[in-house]
Amino acid sequence: MNKYLPFRIFIGYDSREAIGFHVLAHSILLNSSVPVSITPINLNNLKNFYRRNKGKKDSTEFSISRFLTPYLSGYKGYSLFLDCDFIVRGDVADLIKIIIKDPNRSIWCVQHKNYLPKDKKKFLSEKQLPYLKKNWSSFMIFNNKKCKILKPNFIQKANGLYLHQFKWINNSNQIGVLPKRWNNLVGEQKILNNFKALHYTRGGPYFKKYRNCDGSKFWFYYKKLMEKGME
Repeated sequence: MNKYLPFRIFIGYDSREAIGFHVLAHSILLNSSVPVSITPINLNNLKNFYRRNKGKKDSTEFSISRFLTPYLSGYKGYSLFLDCDFIVRGDVADLIKIIIKDPNRSIWCVQHKNYLPKDKKKFLSEKQLPYLKKNWSSFMIFNNKKCKILKPNFIQKANGLYLHQFKWINNSNQIGVLPKRWNNLVGEQKILNNFKALHYTRGGPYFKKYRNCDGSKFWFYYKKLMEKGME
């Protein structure tokens, strides 16, 4: 088990959603039964080796830089990436139990089959771009040694859909499946009673427009716990 610990977790960081990063990180820490290391993927911290800025079709600053996760892990072990507009109620140790049963995959993710977003726009009037495998890459575990193609120079030039649709993986059988409750899409799916991770994909409750969205009470619960610890 020790070779999986501490479990490395990378969270996409967008300067417009800074509070989202902090509340998500707090929710992970509160519910994990194993040591974790949490790293923001922030464009300002990557300039020495990565210079691809947010593109017109990118809804967040980390839309593409998320694929640096294996590089930032030294292509060793396993790492979890997730968008900042989540809260995690499950124990991430349960994810380790899943991957050790099938260690030869390249990645694992919740595979939202036949999913099309309901709206044409989401938070801050960003365009909602529909595409095959939409939201698969919002929560994914990398088997880092099998993802060595994901080098900074490659990611800087690669087409966004090529990356998000995992076309860089030669065999689709290398994409492992995580239970749906680890990426429950708010406003797009019914909130499961046993959800492990709630994804405010239309917009987090930290935006005024989504303050009272479905499941916002869970986000504010963890925000309150975080703020209590700062008193």
